[in-house]
Amino acid sequence: MDAPDVDTATLADSLRFIRRVNTLLGYTRATISHLDRFSWRWQRGERITMIDFATGSGDVPLAIVAWGRRRGFDVHVVGLDLHENTCELARAATRHEPAIEIVRGDALDPPFGPGSFDYALSSMFLHHLSDDDAATVLAAMGRVARRGIVAADLLRHARAYAWISLLTLASNPMVRHDARVSVAQAFNKLEALQLRDRAGIDFAQFHRHFAHRFVLAGEKPHTAAG
Repeated sequence: MDAPDVDTATLADSLRFIRRVNTLLGYTRATISHLDRFSWRWQRGERITMIDFATGSGDVPLAIVAWGRRRGFDVHVVGLDLHENTCELARAATRHEPAIEIVRGDALDPPFGPGSFDYALSSMFLHHLSDDDAATVLAAMGRVARRGIVAADLLRHARAYAWISLLTLASNPMVRHDARVSVAQAFNKLEALQLRDRAGIDFAQFHRHFAHRFVLAGEKPHTAAG
């Protein structure tokens, strides 16, 4: 899926599968649950800006904007992705939503300065990276976010490998391969906390969620105090 020359039709099918899994297993809800926790300090009608690292098809930004609108917040999200094919698919999927902008860029060196957004998000991305790059991305998230971060990913577990193998039986070969590799390359709690500490985002706490999911989420001290 990460290859720049990936077939567009196969990529689109793979992204559809990811959207279904995110919905079916509550992965997107896990991210929103932390934003919901942060939102008690927001003002009704306040503009809240976010960046979604490795946004894929843009399903997480769509869910967040809809949630924010229901809650009375003016949420705007930039979806960042490295690959032009993925960006084009995300733009098509979000074309009806003016509160979402899709930008091509490298999560290791995002084209935005410090404090450009209120919150930085990532979902199911870190396990695709080496430990060094994962720490770099978390540090970048902490840098571009004024208020806080929500980084959601997979916990490594034999049961998770069995479930994902079952869920992908009828999927295309790319999905079957990438899903199993993803679980094998996922993290345990200690490894996730080590990445957090290397990235210098010790304000983010570890939270375990349903379906072998974890979230590193937190707000910077000045935000929590204010």
